[in-house]
Amino acid sequence: MKLLVVGSGGREHAVCQQFLKSSKVEKVYCAPGNGGISQIAKNVDIAVSDFDRLVAFVKSNKIDFTFVGPEVPLSLGIVDYFQKQGLKIFGPSKDAARLESSKIYSKEFMQKYDIPTAQYNSFSNVNDALKFLENCKEDKRIVIKADGLAAGKGVYICNGRKDAQDVVNQMMNDKVLGDAGTNIIVEEYINGPELSYLVFTDGVSYSMMPASRDHKRVDDNDQGPNTGGMGAYAPSPLATVEINNKVEDIVCKVVNGIKSEKLDYKGILYVGIIMNGFLPYVLEFNCRFGDPETQAVLPLLDTDLTDICVSVLDQKLSSIKINWKKEFSVCVALVSGGYPRSFKKGFEIKGLENIDDKDAMVFHAGTNIENGKFVTAGGRVLGITSTSKDMKNAIDKVYLNVRKVYFENMHYRHDIGKSCFE
Repeated sequence: MKLLVVGSGGREHAVCQQFLKSSKVEKVYCAPGNGGISQIAKNVDIAVSDFDRLVAFVKSNKIDFTFVGPEVPLSLGIVDYFQKQGLKIFGPSKDAARLESSKIYSKEFMQKYDIPTAQYNSFSNVNDALKFLENCKEDKRIVIKADGLAAGKGVYICNGRKDAQDVVNQMMNDKVLGDAGTNIIVEEYINGPELSYLVFTDGVSYSMMPASRDHKRVDDNDQGPNTGGMGAYAPSPLATVEINNKVEDIVCKVVNGIKSEKLDYKGILYVGIIMNGFLPYVLEFNCRFGDPETQAVLPLLDTDLTDICVSVLDQKLSSIKINWKKEFSVCVALVSGGYPRSFKKGFEIKGLENIDDKDAMVFHAGTNIENGKFVTAGGRVLGITSTSKDMKNAIDKVYLNVRKVYFENMHYRHDIGKSCFE
């Protein structure tokens, strides 16, 4: 088989690597890819939203199916576009992807199908939002969310009314998130640990992956601004059999809702969970693999990813048994200093050749190759993952490998996985 992976981050690097483990796969292309991906797959210089050129490439290279990594092309309807051309593509339709691309639609879906989530109000007018906040307690924590896609940066946890009013003004008047913040959600704050559940689904049946835990804040101890993700581990010890069963009830309701709405959904469903006491509540849906959760979860997969994708595309997911290694996996993101705000690029990455551990993987997120050397080319630069049968050992190993790598202004969190032992 010949496959095309659409995207350019650490998630896509992990997906390409997993596909290439299959004896059924002859070649993997990645559009546009990155420096690290070019070492294992063939990069194709086509933007993720250039559907015409992507379709032309797929046809001319006789690609068996396309796998979509990021949310933007899904929200723009890449799946619908490919399907109209009779091409196989892994991912939800534009309508189904609204579960991620519109927080308001997502909340309405949850209400309709009795899926537990935080109470909320939605606003399209800044004055209405500010007036609503006037009635909130001055020191009560409030969550403000942009309705649209904001690259993981559209959620603000506000310390009281004034902070929330400032965020609303920044989003709706100052347009700090562009069109993503035209409409917003004001949501009750729930204080509890979070879990990420990735799910394969063909729109009829589903198969859950091991629960992972993401770390969004840029600094240790969950300090600093939200990012696209600073690291993850899987499976999370917090995900007990009891909690997994409760989350499975939620996933079942979501898939039944997808069926009831007649949504075309053949891909990955990401269910972001926050524990409200002993009850799992849904924070958000993503309609693709999470990043960096993918870099922690996929190394544990013990079934051919190609077989899973084909079964999803044929709507025969229930006929395949998906196995997972009885191991723990920890991923630490190495980012450019200044991320998620302004940062400099173009620094040489040194020390990658020193990582020679068979249980370690380096996933490139924002890298290029210049003069035969890897250089930084984004906010999140690398994800380093280690696996072990023991969680503490996996943590120790990943940080041993992290310390072998260096680039100017490099930043990373030192506490990924620490919450396992709290």
